[in-house]
Amino acid sequence: MARIFITGSTDGIGLLTAKKLVADGHQVVLHARSQKRAADAQAACPGAEAVLVGDLSNLAETKALAAEASSLGSGKFDCVIHNAGVYRGQDNAVSKDTGFPRLFVVNTLAPYVLVALMPPPARLVFVSSSMHYGGRPRLDTMPRGVTYSDSKLHNVMLAKFFARKFGQETSASSVDPGWVPTKLGGRSAPDSIEDSVKTYEMAALGTGAAKTAANGAYFVNSREGSPQAMASDEALQDALVAKLAELSGVTLSEGK
Repeated sequence: MARIFITGSTDGIGLLTAKKLVADGHQVVLHARSQKRAADAQAACPGAEAVLVGDLSNLAETKALAAEASSLGSGKFDCVIHNAGVYRGQDNAVSKDTGFPRLFVVNTLAPYVLVALMPPPARLVFVSSSMHYGGRPRLDTMPRGVTYSDSKLHNVMLAKFFARKFGQETSASSVDPGWVPTKLGGRSAPDSIEDSVKTYEMAALGTGAAKTAANGAYFVNSREGSPQAMASDEALQDALVAKLAELSGVTLSEGK
């Protein structure tokens, strides 16, 4: 059985995936941005190993979350699903401790910081979107001017970068959950949330298409898809990670 950490798992696809994994006998660590949401998540998924609390729009709390996750139990996860994210309605909100746009901090910077500070798991899953096809790296203006579409392109780029960085030690991938009826997607969203959970589970456990796909793959509806070509530009991937290291003050250790 696998041990899996899922960020942003108090509701939506994150919570549903956690409940499915727990029901199948896996160990799952949940994540909430507040104690109130943590209590709600624990009640909704009582079989979870733990619920960790940390606001990913706050860089200090993200660093503390990485330390707590790394010290919990064995300190090693089979998979980390970077599911937490905010949508375009948060574009103008600002992170309290950095002053950076909250959308950029939660969607792009926090996943990088967590990977940089935690022991590499067997699998990393970054959550993207079909909207990444309209995204651009925005390295010249970052952290300003980053849209939701840009951040979802960043998630694909991070998956491909870490696939190169970790090699065979860690399988990294990105997933497109579709436009599904969650709090973020809205009630009128047309896609199947059950299909999204299946895609998350496949990528997290390395089954199905994830078992044979090349490291760094992009998955849609449990099948390998083709992300925007720009996401595969290794020079852009390196530049993105260098920029995130500069902005966060967190660098990848040479041992990783």
